[in-house]
Amino acid sequence: MLLRLGLILGFLLAAAGARAAELDRDATAAMLEPPYQLGNRIDDGAYEIINLDGRVAGFVFETLPLAAIPGFSGAPINLLVTLSDQGTLIDAEIITHNEPIFVSGLGNAAFHEFVRQYRGLSINDTLVVGVPYGDKASGSSFVYLDGVTKATASVRIAHETILAAAFAIAKARMQGVAAGPPARPDPTVDQVLNWETLVDRGIATRRRVSNAEVDAAFAGTLWEDDDPAAKADPNGAYLDLWIVDVGPPAVARAVLSPESFDELQEFLTISTQDEPILLIDAGRHGLVSDDFVRNTSPDLITAAQDGFPIALRDSDLEVALADGVPGNTAMILRTDRRLGFDPTREWTLSVRAVRAHGSFRPEIGTVDFEVSTKADATFFIRDLPPKPAPPWLGAMQDRAADLMVLAALLAVIFAALLFAMNRLAGSRYFTLARLLALAVVVGFVGWWGQGQLSIATVLGVIRAGIDGQSLEFLLYDPFSLLIWAVVLVSFVIWGRGLFCGWLCPFGAMQEFAHHLGKLLGLRQIELPRSWDRWLINLKYVILAGMVATAIAAPGLNDRFIEVEPFKTAVTVYFVREWYFVVYAVFWLILGMVLFKGFCRYVCPLGAVMAIGGMLRQKDWITRRVECGSPCQLCAVRCKYRAIKPDGAIRYDECFQCLDCVAIHDDRNTCVPLVLAAKGRRLS
Repeated sequence: MLLRLGLILGFLLAAAGARAAELDRDATAAMLEPPYQLGNRIDDGAYEIINLDGRVAGFVFETLPLAAIPGFSGAPINLLVTLSDQGTLIDAEIITHNEPIFVSGLGNAAFHEFVRQYRGLSINDTLVVGVPYGDKASGSSFVYLDGVTKATASVRIAHETILAAAFAIAKARMQGVAAGPPARPDPTVDQVLNWETLVDRGIATRRRVSNAEVDAAFAGTLWEDDDPAAKADPNGAYLDLWIVDVGPPAVARAVLSPESFDELQEFLTISTQDEPILLIDAGRHGLVSDDFVRNTSPDLITAAQDGFPIALRDSDLEVALADGVPGNTAMILRTDRRLGFDPTREWTLSVRAVRAHGSFRPEIGTVDFEVSTKADATFFIRDLPPKPAPPWLGAMQDRAADLMVLAALLAVIFAALLFAMNRLAGSRYFTLARLLALAVVVGFVGWWGQGQLSIATVLGVIRAGIDGQSLEFLLYDPFSLLIWAVVLVSFVIWGRGLFCGWLCPFGAMQEFAHHLGKLLGLRQIELPRSWDRWLINLKYVILAGMVATAIAAPGLNDRFIEVEPFKTAVTVYFVREWYFVVYAVFWLILGMVLFKGFCRYVCPLGAVMAIGGMLRQKDWITRRVECGSPCQLCAVRCKYRAIKPDGAIRYDECFQCLDCVAIHDDRNTCVPLVLAAKGRRLS
């Protein structure tokens, strides 16, 4: 066994893995659909996409360089994603993948159909795979995508890959996209404030522009002498601007008269998405021109945040200030938070100074004065959308009922073998109970729960370890993961026997095939022991070859994994290409005359289980001194050839069928016990 283990470890250290090649420019351009054309390549591996008018309309990128999340084969799923400059997913196409369930199981069409659902969705939405869980109303902000039956883990990995890559591009290239919902006033925050407090805490922002500054701004232009009032009082205030966000009630109460405060609150009950901004001017400017029309956009004031314009509009409210608040002119502007304005992040207000030169059709000159401000976050709350459950938790929630039934089943089998193994083996109903348990394993664990463990998982873990990637992909299939957890624990107690003898759906099918063959009276094949000794090592050679392939050429393993007929017989219920079905049926037919031939000689997962069984801490099958010398009854009756001629148990080949345990305890069958009852001894 140590030699076998060393062989496999040698293959693990023999080569370094190769990553899938990325698309070149021509290949990327060929996958881009009209009206878009491929533009310049940017630093993070993406390309700009150009619209018909020649402007940059977004980006197209492969997910592999941005989000190399390992799939179930250990290799990442690589997709080509096209993202608009507004954060909309224009298209998503699979480039390469090695997900076993699609490659030679369900077919690639189902995977491509799943990915096509992303077209037209926004990365600002909360996208989740699956159906609403629990109270549907509580998750109303989610956008649900239909998963693929039997491939939950793979589609969740694809989902995480698309979003992770898209968010990486958005944060690096598209300012303001995917920044989250803006803050809104928190009605629960109430503080006693006054004007002095607002100034001291920076809640009120001031920008003063003297007449001399305005003159300096127009100096050397046609309009430098067109404001006599400025020259007459150079130190006077041309603009003495105060900016206060009066969305928070506590702030509004501190700067507005009671009547204006009540009017504003009434206005906000109707315009719930508007953010009110109070502007106060104690200078000559006056905030708006004489031609300004109320309830329209101010003609001398503009604003911007993150380089994008903020749409401001007059609220058409009569504004009276509270006692002690300075100012000659005041108005409340409003902007819609749904357009992206976030009052708690810095934004810039520009106030335009206008001068006219000449009396007949005068020429107009302008200068803008800017001031940056932001509201105090203490008074705001951010309506974050409900966070979707982590993918692993979502997978567990989707299969909660199945997991509970599986846990109960595993607990019963585990406890029965741990605490009542001898009584169970000696029961007259043992064969019936065992066949019933195996039927449940085939029907519930295999066909219903899709819990057939596979060498694909082992190879995926190896590949992830070589690439230094996360093993998170295991969490996407909690049903199989629970079985793996129980099997790993069983290694310490029984070795490989629990899984191979009791929990493997295809192994159970072979055992049923054996009973059917006996029922039909078919002659059983007993290979010579010399052949058996050689053939039991074949599975280790197959395992070593698959491990080497996983390291050196992981893309080939999706075919080599087909040495397991599990996918055909369990995952897709024999509904596949005819040659896969013939292969699986061959092993079941052979099992009618050669007891569990695939499990004993070919199964690479069985080889893994045998290696894991080296962790076993004790010999759990009781033996007598007469076992093997001279009594050979157990060795002769062991269909697995797991008992040596000297009576020792070969635990790496033991499937925990308990036949020898039943013989050992049966006073009418065990030769030493029968002779002892007659007062005789074996010699």
